[in-house]
Amino acid sequence: MTIGRRGEVSAVRDRELQRICGLAAVRAVFARDPGRVERLFFEDRMKEQVGVFCRLLARSRKPYRRVDDVELARIAGTILHGGVVAIARPRPVLDLDPQAARRWAEDGSALVILDGIGNPHNLGAIARSAAFFGLERIVLTDHPEQALPSDASFRVAEGGFEHLNLYRAPLPAALGELRPSYRIVGTALGGRAAPDRWAADRPVALILGNEEAGLDPITMAACDEILTIPGSGHVQSLNVAAAAAILIYLLTRR
Repeated sequence: MTIGRRGEVSAVRDRELQRICGLAAVRAVFARDPGRVERLFFEDRMKEQVGVFCRLLARSRKPYRRVDDVELARIAGTILHGGVVAIARPRPVLDLDPQAARRWAEDGSALVILDGIGNPHNLGAIARSAAFFGLERIVLTDHPEQALPSDASFRVAEGGFEHLNLYRAPLPAALGELRPSYRIVGTALGGRAAPDRWAADRPVALILGNEEAGLDPITMAACDEILTIPGSGHVQSLNVAAAAAILIYLLTRR
């Protein structure tokens, strides 16, 4: 498609970029792939911490600028910007390749699958937990309710997305292709209590469902096992991101 004016071209390009807020997240993107960063904005109090980033951008002839808090909030789209905002090209979300997944299973690593997690803050928190505990991949369902990486999820992830590869797959169809290599474990109230240590003949593919509706019934029926986190208090369930952190910890214990 041909766009006549330079301003229109720039507007289209900007809509394809992500705003990455906070020093931890900005540091992570510069560490993994500094070429993705197109622009950098920061408050005066952050100038020493971002100096190395500015030098990298200068070598690539890309702009960076010190701005006040009001301007930075406008650029970030939030007052929760942490004093620095990188404007960067997003990393792609790839289609899940079952053959590649079988190779991943050979090292015994768990796989986290999100079945309709709709809140971008929950997506970011799960990505942060997955990266903290050393997982390398998250699979997202192709359901329209599923949140995808966004400005908000990047802010909550605190750089976690830079240590993960994201994939999309249709559920429950993809589970049949994963089953030869993974034990498919769903999460829902009323399931068996999650074990302190996991013992299985295959690594676990852990599925977490939508915040309100939980796992789709068809997806649940395709699981080898349904687990829950037993509580002893007065609240029925945990937020899905909190549940994910506990289960990923248990999955990665050695």
